[in-house]
Amino acid sequence: MDFSFSTPALLFSAISLFMMAHTNRFLALANLIRSQISLYESTKDEKLLGQIKNFKTRLKVIKYSQISAILSFLLCVISMFFIFISQQTFAEIAFGISLVLLFISLIFSLQELLLSIGALNIEMKRIEK
Repeated sequence: MDFSFSTPALLFSAISLFMMAHTNRFLALANLIRSQISLYESTKDEKLLGQIKNFKTRLKVIKYSQISAILSFLLCVISMFFIFISQQTFAEIAFGISLVLLFISLIFSLQELLLSIGALNIEMKRIEK
């Protein structure tokens, strides 16, 4: 296999887009949390606590997803550095770990998606009653 600068560089755009998407999700969630907390403080509606608990879990999952993606990105850069100094074995190891971290980040992203659907279900139950 030909392992050169272009191999880890392939992940740069994918990881960057992935991180941007999660940053947008985080910002949207932060706004939702602020509005739900404000609503809870004015109404003291106990049903909102389930939603807030879901938001807290989602924030944690987004945090872990972002950390995994950032570490993956960092290891891609380290891999390129090792290629630059002609340390092929270390470059391949760093790139392999980077792929594993990207996979973990994607798993967290899937978990956050499922939690997001759970949050929507909580909202729909609240309206149904």
